[in-house]
Amino acid sequence: MNLASPAAPRRGPHSAGNATMGHGKHKELADKSSDGAHAATATAGATAMGGRSRTLGATPGAAPGPAGPGLDRHEQAGAAPGAAGTDQDGHEQAGAAPGAAGTDQDGHEQAGAAPGAAGTDQDGHEQAGAAPGVAGTGQEQAEAAPGAAGTGRDGQEQAGSSPGMHRVLSMDATLAPRDPRAPGQFGHPVAVPDEKQEEAKSRWKEGNFNVYLSDLIPVDRAIADTRPAGCSEQQVHNDLPTTSIIMCFVDEVWSALLRSVHSVLSRSPPHLIEELILVDDFSTKEYLKEQLDTYMSRFPKVKILRLKERHGLIRARLAGAEIAKGAVLTFLDSHVECNVGWLEPLLERVRLRRAKVACPVIEVISDKDMSYMTVDNFQRGIFTWPMNFGWKQIPQEVIEKNKIKETDIIRCPVMAGGLFSIDKKYFFELGMYDPGLDVWGGENMEISFKVWMCGGEIEIVPCSRVGHIFRNDNPYSFPKDRVRTVERNLARVAEVWLDEYKELFYGHAYHLLLKNVDVGDLTQQIQLRKKLQCKSFRWYLENVYPDLEAPLVKASGLLVNVALAGCIAVEGSTLAFEECDVNNTNQKFNYTWLRLIQHRELCLAPSAVVGAVGLRHCQGRSRSLAWLHRSLATVQPGLTDHIISEHQHLPQPACLEVDPSYKALRVKACDSTNPYQKWQFGTYHVD
Repeated sequence: MNLASPAAPRRGPHSAGNATMGHGKHKELADKSSDGAHAATATAGATAMGGRSRTLGATPGAAPGPAGPGLDRHEQAGAAPGAAGTDQDGHEQAGAAPGAAGTDQDGHEQAGAAPGAAGTDQDGHEQAGAAPGVAGTGQEQAEAAPGAAGTGRDGQEQAGSSPGMHRVLSMDATLAPRDPRAPGQFGHPVAVPDEKQEEAKSRWKEGNFNVYLSDLIPVDRAIADTRPAGCSEQQVHNDLPTTSIIMCFVDEVWSALLRSVHSVLSRSPPHLIEELILVDDFSTKEYLKEQLDTYMSRFPKVKILRLKERHGLIRARLAGAEIAKGAVLTFLDSHVECNVGWLEPLLERVRLRRAKVACPVIEVISDKDMSYMTVDNFQRGIFTWPMNFGWKQIPQEVIEKNKIKETDIIRCPVMAGGLFSIDKKYFFELGMYDPGLDVWGGENMEISFKVWMCGGEIEIVPCSRVGHIFRNDNPYSFPKDRVRTVERNLARVAEVWLDEYKELFYGHAYHLLLKNVDVGDLTQQIQLRKKLQCKSFRWYLENVYPDLEAPLVKASGLLVNVALAGCIAVEGSTLAFEECDVNNTNQKFNYTWLRLIQHRELCLAPSAVVGAVGLRHCQGRSRSLAWLHRSLATVQPGLTDHIISEHQHLPQPACLEVDPSYKALRVKACDSTNPYQKWQFGTYHVD
């Protein structure tokens, strides 16, 4: 079981908008969501692209350059209505409205393009490039006559001059002019000086990233605009809901927390931010007390909620949600950098349908050199057994067949969990997070299953980008040890949401059965699921994540002895060895994820008589009924075709055998060369 922090998405080895994917087999094509957005359903056997990562805009052997700046890598205007930018000397300047003046590479004012026609060239300069009246919503750009309204695939009204809509605001306001020569400016990597290597190394554990470099970098640094081409021209409604940003932290690094806050305030339309709630989960660092209060007092919308005891990330988020006043809750981690235009595309999706949960594309801030790196396009959050979160790319052939564009919404089976927007009332209707989950881990699985199975949708919005420092370990402590906490949380999620598929979870995390892990009282969660009339996990697999391999049993059908070509059969409450008959249901067995050899309610079991084999009523958590076969039969070489008993009172290893003279079944010491101990099921669903 992989219990590390959610893995970073695959980083792009090239500028945003030019990702390439490897090819692999697939069996499920892109679908449509209820509003017509591309389903972007990746498929079994799809291979993600390989290759090294490098910072956005970098060329081999050259210093990385950000997407969007001018030739001298200085930030330049091109912002949406009223947004502030900076000139090449780092001075703040007023943003231009659509069609108004911009600036050239020398900072001189130049004529703006016609409304709706602005694009950017390869050097990041604003230019006229789109057909008049072309507008986008995040799925499609609809062509319309100049000034006329069009309709996207979501049925949203859209047009360059349509009443009630505007182009996404790509604002980036700062309190003071930026220094273009500052370390890490524009998201560039920073090197630790030779004489500071030991200091940097000693400070790593403060946050499990390069704290020394983080403290060198401005808290309001500029980063490259990594959005795919077309995002800056997209239209959103004027009446977007307000949001409460909830950012939980415990003993967070000072500079990382400040950079997170500044990125939200600098790059978000102020009228959409109801408040930014910093939830202090009982931090011990002195700088996070009065010093933080003083610093944040300059920002009227920042509120600090201090918890009187350690709650853990999950319950800390719930505490923030309880006091939030915005119509939408937006959860962020406390070591992020929001990119330009990040917020409105998320709120637009929630406005479109209140049961949509919108997630930004999570980009990578290097934990080593603090560079801001883009990620490959067309990735979505998935999980593998036993509920390990990961990222998977949509196969290239699916992208081409369905004409999926880089700006298209991607339906996401499982969210990463740290960064998303959700309608506040809807979040409360869903029961928020399960309050029985401890500290951290598994909450992304729980909220994902709950949203999809109870009528909602989870989407990744490619025009919203947020950088995140991915750490190899959590710098804070767990009340119990970390592994036990996460495993218990996942087992709790499995018991409530996976139905009969929870056997796959336990089959891949068999040690949890042996521990008999205590998941706590599930009554309220089971009642909530009934109240919400949620669909089954089978429905989720068929409609949301059809490419997950989830056979309910490992093997099934006839159980054939290799030497005699005969089959085990059930006769009443006893076992027999007979000539094989595929039509005889009494010869049909399942080899389950709980390692049982099962026929209806009965299971093969070594009996009280030494060496004999009989039938007992199945008990999923009993090792005395468990058998090892194929990939599990690794106790000694050459036993993969054997069936090995896990009964603790038998000499080990002990194998199922048929007596060739009497056709009787028994358990004897394993012998890799004995053909009477070799067995084959009719069908293997895994291995």
